[in-house]
Amino acid sequence: MRAVGRGRTPSVHRLGDKLIGKSLTLSGISKAYGAVEAVKNTTLEIHAGEFVSIVGPSGSGKTSLLTMIAGFEHPSTGTIHIASQDITSAAPHLRNIGMVFQRYALFPHMTVQENIAFPLRMRRVSKTPDGRRRVAEMLDLVQLEGLEDRYPHQLSGGQQQRVAVARALVFNPPVILMDEPLGALDKKLREAMQLEIKRIQERLGATVVYVTHDQEEALTMSNRVAVMHRGTLQQIGAPDELYRDPRNAFVADFVGSINFLPVTVVSCDESSAVVVLRGSSAPISVSRRASDRPTPGQFYQLAIRPEHLELRPTQWDRNSVIEGVLDTVVFAGATRTAVVRISALGDAVVRVQVPFSQAIPEKGALVSLEFAAVNARLFPAESEALP
Repeated sequence: MRAVGRGRTPSVHRLGDKLIGKSLTLSGISKAYGAVEAVKNTTLEIHAGEFVSIVGPSGSGKTSLLTMIAGFEHPSTGTIHIASQDITSAAPHLRNIGMVFQRYALFPHMTVQENIAFPLRMRRVSKTPDGRRRVAEMLDLVQLEGLEDRYPHQLSGGQQQRVAVARALVFNPPVILMDEPLGALDKKLREAMQLEIKRIQERLGATVVYVTHDQEEALTMSNRVAVMHRGTLQQIGAPDELYRDPRNAFVADFVGSINFLPVTVVSCDESSAVVVLRGSSAPISVSRRASDRPTPGQFYQLAIRPEHLELRPTQWDRNSVIEGVLDTVVFAGATRTAVVRISALGDAVVRVQVPFSQAIPEKGALVSLEFAAVNARLFPAESEALP
């Protein structure tokens, strides 16, 4: 599947006048292990200096893509280019790619400085003036000055991760691969390191391919996010694009929280459609996007994000958009989440984001859920969402 993505090449920052990143292009990449297709005909273009995250559930093909870029696996079909150079069949050590792993893979018998200098040592430049300058630059960049003589066991988890990032950057690689690099950190430290890695990447103009199962992490750090499922690239785009305009129900469900309600299409025109919930006759009007092609009588999924719903008290007014019973309210940090059971759908639940400034009816009260037609999406019933 070809998915180049819309939008412009991102602006990048540089260390001095140096942009270390180069473009990365995957063309028609597939990977089969016997009868199992881990990756299916995927085309992906990553610009120089861009931060692209690849997300998806286990078995989606994201790690297989990363291992093929690294050279640990060869694609069954397709080609991989860094800038204009074809690296499809090149050995891993000849690709000159930087890598950061979840477990850091630091050498325990080496100091911070020696760990960072190791890639330069392999290139026989660690003891040259340029090599020493690069190590000093990296220590400054990752804010580890004064710790260069410590060993990994003497560092915190966040400091060890910074050493791993510096080691991946010190030899000016054209592309840096990061495989779940923050997975071993606690939540607070992980969030701090997200901003730190993004700061470093932007300052250097590095090209980063970042694999994670954490959607929020990907949305926070990336210029663009690629969503994989069952070996297929479902969609790639800027974080707000994926959130506002998902291509299918899977992407809508994977990127953020969303409610799906089964409906039947009653009528439609060029800009809108009228649907009814299964088991109900109350009409619901939704906007129709150009990509939506509902047909009267067809089953669809009505998709609405929790923050786009408004909770209102009701007396089973037939003009209410969706009616239900307030089941419970859950504290969710800056907001609350109201869980509403929809009797017309066999007590299926809908989640509503409610600000603290809004009063909420008592548990068990009849409520209506209202929303602007433009904030709802229709997806064919056969579109696959996460369980």
